Amino acid sequence: MGNLGLSELVVIFIVALLVIGPKRLPEVARGLGEAFRSFQDALKGSTKKGDR
Repeated sequence: MGNLGLSELVVIFIVALLVIGPKRLPEVARGLGEAFRSFQDALKGSTKKGDR
């Protein structure tokens, strides 16, 4: 994915906070995390939810 430093992560967080808003940011982050986890499981060939 590349090397992201602390300053880049802070900028990304601030932009996301401004675009999405503070109330929906945790919900969106949770959804992205679940989507990323599902993508990783699909790459591994896992089909069960509890199987990691």
